[in-house]
Amino acid sequence: MQSHPADPLVRFTGVQKTYDGEHLVVRDLNLSIGRGEFVTLLGPSGSGKTTCLMMLAGFEVPTQGDIYLGTQRLNTLPPYQRNIGMVFQNYALFPHMTVEENLLYPLKTRKMPKDQAKAKVERILDMIQLTKYAKRRPQQLSGGQQQRVALARALVFEPQLVLMDEPLGALDKQLREHMQMEIRHLHEQLGLTVVFVTHDQDEALTMSNRVAVFNDGVIQQIDSPQNLYEYPANAFVAQFIGENNTLPAKVISRDQTIYRLEFGQNQVSGAYNADTLATQEAVLFSIRPERVRIGKMAQTLPNQFSTVVQELVYLGDHVRLRCEFAGNTNFNIKVPVSELTTPIQPQDHIMMGWHDQDARALKQLPQ
Repeated sequence: MQSHPADPLVRFTGVQKTYDGEHLVVRDLNLSIGRGEFVTLLGPSGSGKTTCLMMLAGFEVPTQGDIYLGTQRLNTLPPYQRNIGMVFQNYALFPHMTVEENLLYPLKTRKMPKDQAKAKVERILDMIQLTKYAKRRPQQLSGGQQQRVALARALVFEPQLVLMDEPLGALDKQLREHMQMEIRHLHEQLGLTVVFVTHDQDEALTMSNRVAVFNDGVIQQIDSPQNLYEYPANAFVAQFIGENNTLPAKVISRDQTIYRLEFGQNQVSGAYNADTLATQEAVLFSIRPERVRIGKMAQTLPNQFSTVVQELVYLGDHVRLRCEFAGNTNFNIKVPVSELTTPIQPQDHIMMGWHDQDARALKQLPQ
């Protein structure tokens, strides 16, 4: 998927950021975000994702390069002149104001006529289903209700762009999942352009049109959630998005996009990679736990191996097996309960297998 949409609203061109003049927090960022897109910046702490959001919001200034919103260069434009809505993790609501007053505040600062402002607030309160809480103060609301008010305040003045900085991090799991879907539906309903920052991969995959995976100030890959999961660009993306088994390997041959990889004690498997890898090149063999089949289902597959079960955990809809394989004592397999035809115990020897297309030959990142 292209990183340069046909109708970009946001553009980073050659952007770098350093705080000390030596270490680059963001390195040569070139990124375009289309109108109506929901793009998530995903990565571990210190990867540069939040710094990018803060530069876009106007709370940080690029050391080098330019940031554009439409045709307007933002570098020196103060935050309040950018027509950008912002949702923070800590909500940042005014505690002395009612819900209604919190929502009216951004409209008053823009000198919107009172009748028009009141109508907008009523509409957004109805949209977030908090009309009956309009006269309450934030401390009289639950965490989820406060988050909805913070979201509504960012949307009520109809900004060109909405930025969200880990806005669901303080919520419990069930409420967080509910709010993910609410934000996604609001995005679709209003045609918003959203830039969302999180370190939660499930959140990124659930909500986004595209996800930019950051590490060490660089976008490792930007793509649709499905492509990131199915076709990771390198070992970092594969490990960061979803669960993954990896083994050090080397390339021994190639047939179009399927490589033969050798690992462990002269064990060989097919694996997919669309790029050109050299014979004898050191790579990582990678396969997702849910793509491994065991027992009878493994017997028809092109890659078959024997493994020893170290641990078994029952998780309701599936069983997780931790196995020892090719020097990896944490080789995980997820087996749907419906496919467990015979009981399995620790120390059992089992047959496992996979299709060539389900495994990946991944380039290793330079150390």
